[in-house]
Amino acid sequence: MSLIQALQNPAAYPHPVDKIELIETHISWILLTGQYAYKIKKNVRFSFLDFSTLEKRHFYCLEELRFNSRFAPDLYLDVVPVTGSLQDPHINGNGEAIEYAVKMKQFDGNLLLSHIADRGELSATIIDQLAVLIADFHLHAATDVSDSKFGSPEQTHYWFRGNFTDIKPLITNDRFCRQILQLEQWGELQLSNNTRLMAQRKQNGFIRMCHGDLHLGNIALINNRVTPFDGIEFNTELHWLDVINEIAFVVMDLQQRGLKPMAYRFLNHYLRLSGDYEGLTLLPYYLVYRALVRCKVALFHWQQFKEARYLQEAESYANMAEGYSKPTPPKLFITHGYSGSGKSTYTMQMAEKLGMIHLRTDIERKRLIDESQKDVGNAVNQGLYTPKNIALVYHRLVELASSILNAGFSVVIDAAFLQSEQRDLFAELALAKQMEFVILDFYAPEQELKRRIITRQQSGNDASEATLAVLEHQLKTAQALSATEQKKVIQIDTCAPDALNKLLQRNSL
Repeated sequence: MSLIQALQNPAAYPHPVDKIELIETHISWILLTGQYAYKIKKNVRFSFLDFSTLEKRHFYCLEELRFNSRFAPDLYLDVVPVTGSLQDPHINGNGEAIEYAVKMKQFDGNLLLSHIADRGELSATIIDQLAVLIADFHLHAATDVSDSKFGSPEQTHYWFRGNFTDIKPLITNDRFCRQILQLEQWGELQLSNNTRLMAQRKQNGFIRMCHGDLHLGNIALINNRVTPFDGIEFNTELHWLDVINEIAFVVMDLQQRGLKPMAYRFLNHYLRLSGDYEGLTLLPYYLVYRALVRCKVALFHWQQFKEARYLQEAESYANMAEGYSKPTPPKLFITHGYSGSGKSTYTMQMAEKLGMIHLRTDIERKRLIDESQKDVGNAVNQGLYTPKNIALVYHRLVELASSILNAGFSVVIDAAFLQSEQRDLFAELALAKQMEFVILDFYAPEQELKRRIITRQQSGNDASEATLAVLEHQLKTAQALSATEQKKVIQIDTCAPDALNKLLQRNSL
């Protein structure tokens, strides 16, 4: 009788147990007892972890308690010994330990975001809460800017290559093999192209002590609070990461589940909070890496359990990785319209549904302008809105847009663009990059513009600081779109019914 079989006897526990449920992964068993869950590490050794001795399993149980208490202190309770014998074990009993378990507060598995997503109940509110939580966690997480190997280009790519070391011996399908070899070659090229940026990001503090395994199956909604758990404690090299590597797992997992709009909602919300648009250059590399990690895990399950669904899952993740390595040509969109015309409302939704990066002037202005200027006043031609600061912001948006387009992502710039010189900056950028350029011209009647601005000011929950005075100034000074620009225009009447769907259905998109 194995230890795990014996632990399915309620008498093995120091508290009342009515029913025991067993969950098995390739590296652990989890025993659900009703009030508590006990996680026991398997006696296994892989390229990325070593649980091959009792001493090591005890150490990593303690590490799991310490590491995951950062995210979920109410879930992770203790490390307890398993005593007695293999035939008659006791959780937290007397005598010499024969094994160790992480004791956790049990929660309803239906609260996992993976299950919530499967039920079609993953809301924008949950995604926004997750983005805020992760952005804040990354902001305050420990940073490594030392000469250590953590997060270095060589160490990062060591783990990228390690996927192929583990995957290739497990596949025999010719197409699958060719696909994996092509991805391996693509990865080498990406390393060559991005080594300098990877090293620079470490120097700039983007290598942080992250969660390490942040997919929807490791995040729960407990008491309506998004709660990550089960981070990677067993290998420090796998949780000292570039923060973009971390969020890539969430983005990839949402897309794999057919939730592309949620993936881009999360990505754009995280980027608005962090401002880390530079990291998008590395995002395709990390998306491929994360898809290959899941491919590898699925193959491990297939090898262990011999169920065909795991092989199908592995092939699905490999297809995702291939897709990330072959992005479609990006496009550049700018908006045009007065304050209150609906630019932000529509472009945020458009960015989610079409898979684009959304840059909003109202956010980037506050991030860019020196703190000392923010209290001067925000009326027309004052504070953040002096001609000098306005020009500074538009030039910064050109820099960000250029970087995002170079990374292979389409981008929509959400700004008024009421002056021709502002629009010309982006027309020239698109021309230089030889890519499609579209002007989204948003319209609403003047009375409706005023109504929306007043409502927005009263709610106080929007980044825009536009007032009726700002609108009056815009109406007097706006420069009309030229005949040349009109050829690039898609007009959107935001008072018309179903305006968003009409926008999305346009052939130009």
